[in-house]
Amino acid sequence: VQLQDTIQSQMAGLSPSRMESVVTSADFLEAQRQASGMSSLFTILSILVIMPLTVGLTNAYHRLLTEKETNVSRNMFNIALDNYWHKVWGMLLMHIFISLWTLLLIIPGIIKAFSYAMTPYILEEYPELGANDAIDRSRAMMHGHKFDLFYLYLGFLGWAILCLFTAGIGFLWLVPYMETAQAAFYEEVKAEYALNGGLI
Repeated sequence: VQLQDTIQSQMAGLSPSRMESVVTSADFLEAQRQASGMSSLFTILSILVIMPLTVGLTNAYHRLLTEKETNVSRNMFNIALDNYWHKVWGMLLMHIFISLWTLLLIIPGIIKAFSYAMTPYILEEYPELGANDAIDRSRAMMHGHKFDLFYLYLGFLGWAILCLFTAGIGFLWLVPYMETAQAAFYEEVKAEYALNGGLI
């Protein structure tokens, strides 16, 4: 961001002809190409690494809660790699839907993010469901519960702010607590969904 601001401030004082010569120069075009390449690389890594690991981490704490499996790190990687492409596609599709809703307005995007929040659990627990079906089931489970999840997250806000004053070290304790609390929330909405015959 600072580099971008510096470039913009430097270019602001240039005449139109001089500015044109700068932006069409080989060095400028090469810098733009490298920046675009780094952005593309980060996007690919996010899709292929971060998204399945998110499913793995979420469900590792779910197993800790429901099955008392304490080896969270091992379970995270095992879950992420099991049925790998299904989880990648499910998470990618979920983020695409949220992004499309966000393009309309920020608020609908936030609402849909809460609506689809149970998708990582469903992708792992119900691998027979397609990615779109997993997202639809999350939406059904979260019917009437989106504010409940928002309220749960809101309860962690003060702790998260305090963790910032510990140079982030406090998150080593807060994140497991948050993940376990969310796993318990999933169990509650799943039980209610089953009680209603999956017709919500």
